[in-house]
Amino acid sequence: MGKKDFSIRPFEKLKKKIDQLQPAPPAPPPCRKKRENHTDEELFTSEMHDVQELPEFRSLHCAKRRKTSAAPPEKRDSEQEALSLLSAIAAGNHPINLSDTQEYVEWVNPTCRDHMIRGLRERRFSIQAFLDLHGYIIGEAEEELDAFIDDSLKKRLYCVKIIHGRGLRSPKGARIKEAVVKRLSGHFRKNVIAFATARQCDGGLGALYVLLQQGNHVSKTPAAYFQPGL
Repeated sequence: MGKKDFSIRPFEKLKKKIDQLQPAPPAPPPCRKKRENHTDEELFTSEMHDVQELPEFRSLHCAKRRKTSAAPPEKRDSEQEALSLLSAIAAGNHPINLSDTQEYVEWVNPTCRDHMIRGLRERRFSIQAFLDLHGYIIGEAEEELDAFIDDSLKKRLYCVKIIHGRGLRSPKGARIKEAVVKRLSGHFRKNVIAFATARQCDGGLGALYVLLQQGNHVSKTPAAYFQPGL
């Protein structure tokens, strides 16, 4: 029995639709042209065949650059600079760091904490009494110092100031200052926590801040010592 024997074919259209939905075969890859071997010069010539030359640009005149010579370094006169700096300091126009000078003095009892000396530098302690040794000779200055320290300990003072001067008018230098430093770090060693050169407003290199200890516990610092904001 052949196809012609059936008059009704219900799946004939379905087969055509299925054939239409099938993807078309991929197109064959394009044929690559055979690469011609050309030299760089030939390629450049072919690309530049329609370029026209401009005679105006055949020769260009460039301005010559002027040679600049650096200015010779100025000769610095160290002595003149030092004198100018000293003049500015003497006139009060330049600050001076006293701790950088040779006259600066600082001592702290080995049994004490380091923050004590920092407190003296920053003037964080209230000065409760002071002693002025101007006009005294060595022996007299030592007697006055002993009496002052003993009296300060009896009054339970913690921070005092001693004005010893700088010895600028003495041919032998600051002997009073040396005697005071030796006495404080020697004879009164057990009674002194620390001492340091005073700030400029309190006598500077001609005075000392002295921090005294009361009792036998040197390393302990009463809260009353500190005066924040001073």
